Amino acid sequence: MFMPLLRVFPVLGAIVMVFSLTLLVPWTVSWWSQDGAQGAYLPAVAVALVVGLLLRCAVFKVGRKVELQTRDGILLVGLVWTLLPLLACLPLLLYFGQTAQPISVTDAYFEAMSGLTTTGSTVITGLDALPGSINLWRCFLQWLGGMGILVLAVAILPMLGVGGSQLFRAEATGPMKDAKLTPRITETAKGLWTVYCVLSVACVLGYWLGGMSALDAWAHMFTTMSLGGLSTHDSSFGFFQSPTLEWVAIVFMLVASCNFALYFVAFAKRQPARIWRDTEWRGTMGLLLGASVFVAGLLLVKGTMTDPLETLRVALFNVISIGSTTGFATVDYTTWPVFAPLFMIMLSGVATSAGSTGAGIKMARVLILLKQARREMSRIIHPRAVYPVHLGGHVVQTGTLLSVLGFMLVYGGTIIGLTMLLLLSDLPFDTAFSAVVASVNNMGPGLNEVGPAGNFQGLTDFQTWVCTLAMLLGRLEMLSFLVLFTPGFWRK
Repeated sequence: MFMPLLRVFPVLGAIVMVFSLTLLVPWTVSWWSQDGAQGAYLPAVAVALVVGLLLRCAVFKVGRKVELQTRDGILLVGLVWTLLPLLACLPLLLYFGQTAQPISVTDAYFEAMSGLTTTGSTVITGLDALPGSINLWRCFLQWLGGMGILVLAVAILPMLGVGGSQLFRAEATGPMKDAKLTPRITETAKGLWTVYCVLSVACVLGYWLGGMSALDAWAHMFTTMSLGGLSTHDSSFGFFQSPTLEWVAIVFMLVASCNFALYFVAFAKRQPARIWRDTEWRGTMGLLLGASVFVAGLLLVKGTMTDPLETLRVALFNVISIGSTTGFATVDYTTWPVFAPLFMIMLSGVATSAGSTGAGIKMARVLILLKQARREMSRIIHPRAVYPVHLGGHVVQTGTLLSVLGFMLVYGGTIIGLTMLLLLSDLPFDTAFSAVVASVNNMGPGLNEVGPAGNFQGLTDFQTWVCTLAMLLGRLEMLSFLVLFTPGFWRK
């Protein structure tokens, strides 16, 4: 029963050791700016290194090359996404432990989980007064989690004597994750991270040239490209009051909502037209832009706003932000006609592409479900006809169809079950439902108490742990995490 654990411990240790080095980024910023948080990082680095070394040396002959099996990769992904937030929250515990308002372990773990899963929910107030390095660390976690730190690890693990193909498949999101972009899985991971980094540099330059300070530009680039939405200010993106910066954010939120593998292939083969021809790309762009125009029209018709151009810009920013699971806000959209905020939250479940940094059901699954529904209606009229489901010019295999249907069942059941748990704890329905949907979709703000004008600080420890679980399930697309709790997974 424990053999899978023994096989993955050395690999887990290697990933933890790599992760410990990322703590040097905020430490460097803190040391350079003397922001008073210098003592929060080096102890965390030491703890992470020790934990990594202990795990790395947990099994004899760790130097032998290890090729992970399918269930090893699944187990490793689950362990990484539960252990890394525990290590990532150490700087928060160390820093806030020296202030007049120390943070609890529950809240610190929630904040770190929110960062690495790119959710963007927060329990911290007074962000404007925090040391710059603390804010940067929160945002940097989202950038690491956006592409998936495990995808980065796949590029590094072969140097440590560890094969990474099963790890990549367990970490990758979407219904058709087995497609290889390059002959070697390591090259695939490197290619994806190269595209991610190039676009990130373009985004930070856009923010800096648009008027942000260097710290704000880097922090908001981290949370834009990851579709995370954490900010260095309590008023989120509304702090800047800059249409220019909002347009920059709109462009890069749209870019990050689509498949990074598509960008990689298009530019590697020097065929940018591939992007436009991609069915899922057109679906994502069409839905986000179409929904924004629709909400803008609703605001004008209802008299909520009167200036057409300003209304369009405000609607574009906020609808794309929520629909793409980013979670930035420039206004309190819960004051809009009730249809709009609920529509935006539901949009966050379906609008992003597989292979993007977003979460939720993913556009590929939505398109497959729509085509499957159309096929079933056609079969009612012509029962003997054969109607294969196509997506992007390829036939969708029966196994993929069944996987999508299974995912949708678990997705709906998870939202219902966790909402009922929060209702059991006496949370109002709109708060409970929106908190769960926002957490499962890794979107961030919900409605009412957890809306854009508030945060998750008012939740009890039990409610916070429920939302933490929801974020983890959403990041790992549920099935690959829930399978760990089935007896068959642990049988030989």
